Amino acid sequence: MKKVCQICIRVILIAGFTAQVSAQEKSPPESSRPLVLTEAIPLPGVQGRFDHFGFDRKNQLFVAALGNNSVEVIDISARTRVHSITGIPNPQGVVYAPETKKLFAASSKGQLYIYDAATLELIKAIDFHGDVDNLRYDAPQQRVYVGFGDDETGAIGTVDATTNERLDEEYQLGAHPESFQLETAGPSIYVNLPDLKQIAVIDRKTRAITRWPMTLAHNFPMALDEANHRLFVATHEPPRLAVFETSSGHPVATLPCVQDADEVYYDSGRKRIYVPGGEGYISVFQQVDADHYQLLAKVPSTLGARTAGYFGKGRKGFDRFFLAVPARADHGAEMWIYTVQD
Repeated sequence: MKKVCQICIRVILIAGFTAQVSAQEKSPPESSRPLVLTEAIPLPGVQGRFDHFGFDRKNQLFVAALGNNSVEVIDISARTRVHSITGIPNPQGVVYAPETKKLFAASSKGQLYIYDAATLELIKAIDFHGDVDNLRYDAPQQRVYVGFGDDETGAIGTVDATTNERLDEEYQLGAHPESFQLETAGPSIYVNLPDLKQIAVIDRKTRAITRWPMTLAHNFPMALDEANHRLFVATHEPPRLAVFETSSGHPVATLPCVQDADEVYYDSGRKRIYVPGGEGYISVFQQVDADHYQLLAKVPSTLGARTAGYFGKGRKGFDRFFLAVPARADHGAEMWIYTVQD
């Protein structure tokens, strides 16, 4: 009976938020949409805005609830929140290191927190002395790359995921780094520097840093198509998806997209780019080829929902796109789940 009640509640939740979303914007039939809203996971008690996502191999989702001073742990298979890691002031980046089974959480107050992923007990906190934000994990080297600092102190630092020690490898950037991406087959790190209207390119072998000037402003989220040598950057002023050739920094394409974007994800299997934004929808672009792109759909979401996670195919053979929805006046915070369709 309990299971039946849970199913009924879930059906009611889905019906409610689907009606809300449908009222925002007239959309094509679900069968033709690239993303279809199918489920919601309640996050009772979570207040304020969300920031970045992490994911482990046990189908657990880690969500930085920045405004709630917590990292929420969600069991994707069970469709429920299983834990809330508290005591992290303004958490931002979250990343999981599978080889060492550790969770790393960044705080805008300058600390990097390291947890045992099995017990979620704190192992260590490292002081970076300024706004620790985006995190990336280099599996072959078992290193966590850390974006931190304010203004001229902005840099990318590194932590050994095995020893939990801060390393000497550090790249001074002269501005706070927002989203950045690591090459897996090459030495480059691509970094958004919105305060300088630049993209910095770090060579991890030579330690050299080159810079690409931006004509668009507020370049925050970023994704990488390493196979086709393309970098995707979403900007706020004006709201655009900008595509760059990675060997030269040459701009390839610029397309209007959703306003207030905080994430960009590249779906290599379908050749798509997903850009969620606080304006109330998700821009989905189709990569026709490396030089040509077109808007595929504007998928309705809700105002203020700009933080998402996409991690490719799940264990059951189908994709899910996760969208963190902050608490509204008439509704608590939720994790919305979209099914990705071909």
